[in-house]
Amino acid sequence: MSARQLPRWSELAPLVRFRPLELDPTARRLSSAHTILDLRRAARRRAPRSVFDYTDGAAEAEISLRRARRLFRDLELQPAVLRDVSGVDTTTSVLGSPAAVPFTFAPTGFTRLMHHEGEEAVVRVAGRRGVPYALSTMGTTSIEDVAAAGPDARKWFQLYVWKDRAAGEDLMARARAAGYEALVLTVDVPVAGARLRDVRNGFSIPPALTARTIADAALHPRWWVDLLTTAPLQFASLSSWDGTVAELLDELFDPTMTLADLEWVRSVWDGPLVIKGVQTVDDARRVTDAGADAVVLSNHGGRQLDRAPVPLRLLPDVVDAVGDRTEVWLDTGILSGADVVAALALGATTTMVGRAYLYGLMAGGERGVDRAAEILTREVRRTMALLGVARVEELGPQHVCLP
Repeated sequence: MSARQLPRWSELAPLVRFRPLELDPTARRLSSAHTILDLRRAARRRAPRSVFDYTDGAAEAEISLRRARRLFRDLELQPAVLRDVSGVDTTTSVLGSPAAVPFTFAPTGFTRLMHHEGEEAVVRVAGRRGVPYALSTMGTTSIEDVAAAGPDARKWFQLYVWKDRAAGEDLMARARAAGYEALVLTVDVPVAGARLRDVRNGFSIPPALTARTIADAALHPRWWVDLLTTAPLQFASLSSWDGTVAELLDELFDPTMTLADLEWVRSVWDGPLVIKGVQTVDDARRVTDAGADAVVLSNHGGRQLDRAPVPLRLLPDVVDAVGDRTEVWLDTGILSGADVVAALALGATTTMVGRAYLYGLMAGGERGVDRAAEILTREVRRTMALLGVARVEELGPQHVCLP
């Protein structure tokens, strides 16, 4: 038996490690976030409940969102060993041009509510990281200001078809003049979904000062100070609104739109056209036949029709049906680099993430968005290496088994 003795300081000293004291609370908060779910927890603490729930929530019972997350959680990744992965390359081609990573920043509405830096913070990160970024029609920074903030970013404009077609034509013309590369036409919002968290929270644009929100301000004073002391919310596509999100969508958007209206879009927009919100193989064929340069399999993050198809489950069949004629992208439920890699292996050209970077934005503004991009990129690279894959084009169905 070994004899016990008290350690000498000379033996303990090499083991003592003190972290430098970080005085910047944002830097301290972000440095402790190692996953997107860590950023989500930080966002929940930083933002008012109604703002967090607007980002985090989905429609009705939120079944669609849970099913999408569950499928990502339960799939099996199947690695190949004894492969040279000393240099993993995450670059891919999207709409005929290179992208540094196989994910894009999806269009999100009312982004300056998450953090006062809003879309300008997102597009700056996109430019630095080589991530394409789609500005939403319902964004809270103008088309021109986003273009000025991110001159080096690949910028796309997301369009909802309005009842006022002249307004839609004006938006497309402004986006083209400002250098936006592609149009992302979202087709799954003929009417607003029933986002019950928003209803229960009394969420409105702009936030109303009620007894509830004033009480919440005491818990999130920094957010309210930022909102009230920075420029008033400016929408990319309209001057102002005073009401709920659902009322705004139902007031503006055209429920009569059909496939024939793509001809109108094409008559105005001469760049790449992406159709977002496709949820069946038949519709993927229809929009591809109509000339879509890419289709996005998406149920709007579970925020429209509850119990809608899970995009990842649909992906292999759509790739088989139209993948030789158009790019097939995927969103809904992506919260990790492993999720991104699984979608690529099943045939997606790229993926779109929304909540992931919004959690970062709420947690720490531009630095939080950058942290989200860093986390996803690192996870993509590590997952590819552990699968025995050095380049995105080497990923295939053999690397994923769906339950």
